[in-house]
Amino acid sequence: PPELVRDAALVKLQMVGLKPEHATRMPADLSGGMVKRVALARALIMDPPLLLLDEPTAGLDPSSSDDFCALLRELRAALGLTVIMVTHDLDTLFALSTRVAVLADKKVIVTGPPHEVAHFKHPFIEHFFMGERGQRAMAPMQSVEQGAAAQPATAPPPNKEHP
Repeated sequence: PPELVRDAALVKLQMVGLKPEHATRMPADLSGGMVKRVALARALIMDPPLLLLDEPTAGLDPSSSDDFCALLRELRAALGLTVIMVTHDLDTLFALSTRVAVLADKKVIVTGPPHEVAHFKHPFIEHFFMGERGQRAMAPMQSVEQGAAAQPATAPPPNKEHP
């Protein structure tokens, strides 16, 4: 029924931080971050256990990108979502990822936690993660790692496929 559809849509819009009045606006009347949030609400309407994202923060300014990453973390935790994401944005990758798979040479060359994958010996990975942008994106993570260095590691080793 139309009322059920409307109510479900309003609930999902609220979940992604939008107000009911945004439901009647045209995409051209929304900011880039709001358009991303509407797309996310549409993806969540059927309560999926799995969310596929393609470059989720592309086109957003740094502040909007940070806000969108925080929203995704909150939704992932609250809804128990598994999120699979394709991104070249290193800030987004390090902010959201618990496991990373890197595609190069027409295959997956390594999988594992982001900080381990970033140090895998391969020319593509060294260029992508260890360049100036990669170093900036990893800086917050490295400070967290240094604080946790005193505690023993409990994660299993990453699954690494050598080229």
